[in-house]
Amino acid sequence: MSERGAAAAMPPTTSEPTEAVGAAQHWGAPIVTRHVADDVVDRLVTAVALGLYVTGQQLPTERELASMLGVSRTSVREALKQLTDQGYLEVRRGRNGGYFVLANWGPSSAEHVRRQIIANWSEFEHIFDARTLVEPMIARTASARRTDADIAAMAKALQDYLDAPDHDASRRADSALHLAIAGATHNPILVAMSVDLRAKITLNLGAEPYTDAARRTAIGQHTDLVTAVIEGRGDDAAAIAAKHFAISENLIRQLVDRAEHDGAAIGAPK
Repeated sequence: MSERGAAAAMPPTTSEPTEAVGAAQHWGAPIVTRHVADDVVDRLVTAVALGLYVTGQQLPTERELASMLGVSRTSVREALKQLTDQGYLEVRRGRNGGYFVLANWGPSSAEHVRRQIIANWSEFEHIFDARTLVEPMIARTASARRTDADIAAMAKALQDYLDAPDHDASRRADSALHLAIAGATHNPILVAMSVDLRAKITLNLGAEPYTDAARRTAIGQHTDLVTAVIEGRGDDAAAIAAKHFAISENLIRQLVDRAEHDGAAIGAPK
């Protein structure tokens, strides 16, 4: 697979060293090269800071990460070694071993976040805007078109989310719930738009930004959203969806504020 498979909102990755972010716009600056593994480090440090992977959680395998990010396993392996050496991850051996998150913030985290998100901020603003427009439309449409099968799928996904025992289970149930709502539109283009926007907001890593407080808020919003869709209350469903999908946007904005000031913990009031 080519190493050009990263999300459109992210800096491109190639099999060769790439110019440093912003170098092309500053012709008088020294030329600095970066390797793909360095870009993977930026992505994973940012993901951990956003709670895509939480402290104590096992990361996907090298093969899975390589597929998610569109890079080689060699680049992923090199990045994981860097992150282990820097104290973000620890390696556990044995049958259930792998790389586990050790710390969600380190001395260099702000720098990684600035390269990964702030350097591409205009793209993130477009993603936030698109999601604010598309997801309420999906919720309203699903409310008008849902079938008995759709209702059963949404109810099951909601119960799975409420019963989720850990972050991995919560992530899977969250994805299934929103896919079930999008599927209830019976429009594959709307489903594809929802899936694509989720991929971008999750940095192609499959999990929305997360804090314990965000999950508590999402529990209530998921329940209200599914109930509104099932009951055919389109305007209510759209309004709930607009508020719900702002959770990830707000967490990303808070992380950017932290990276710019290297101050309060993510989730703290601004």
